[in-house]
Amino acid sequence: MAETYDLILDSSRLGIAMGLYSNAENYEIYDHEARGESVNRLLDTLLLQASTSLENIHRVMVTLGPGSFTGLRNGIAYAQGLCFSGKRKLYGVSTLQALSAQAKNPAESLVIIKARPEHWYLRKQGEESFLSTTELLKKLSEAPQSTTILGDLHAQTQTEIQNKISQQQQHFELIEDKNISKFRVFFDTLVPSLVQEANYIQASYAQI
Repeated sequence: MAETYDLILDSSRLGIAMGLYSNAENYEIYDHEARGESVNRLLDTLLLQASTSLENIHRVMVTLGPGSFTGLRNGIAYAQGLCFSGKRKLYGVSTLQALSAQAKNPAESLVIIKARPEHWYLRKQGEESFLSTTELLKKLSEAPQSTTILGDLHAQTQTEIQNKISQQQQHFELIEDKNISKFRVFFDTLVPSLVQEANYIQASYAQI
């Protein structure tokens, strides 16, 4: 019997990250310059590396945002197309929720990623919001010292944010753009549905 695979697609941030996973093998690809028209090429590359075919993909997970307006639109439409025949189950996961899986203790972490200049997406205790830098700093002030802040490179290099984290004696962990394998845990908790809609909160129209 042929090996069955899960496919994960994240096009909500800069470029496209994609992974193909079975019980025995993992294959991942990340192209920071990729756009919507590149998705099929990336999948073909993964299938070739795994020496398998589309027929052996049984589950597909796509990030729903928040994030890039164009990236989300293209990624979700592509994932829905792969699952339209009913041969594969489609799962949608919030980008911020998916990224929280990279924290050592997801339940006690905040996730911050850049939305646009001086604005951020934040996930805190299951709630997601779009905040200015000033509003974000206030949220960080309210978080306990034990909180882990999981942020992207923009958050790491933003002086005000890093100063606030240091003052609060909180711990900062950098999000790995290519590390989407941990998203797999959500296959066990999410309900599959062919109907998936983007979670824009406030959309980022430019690649971030």
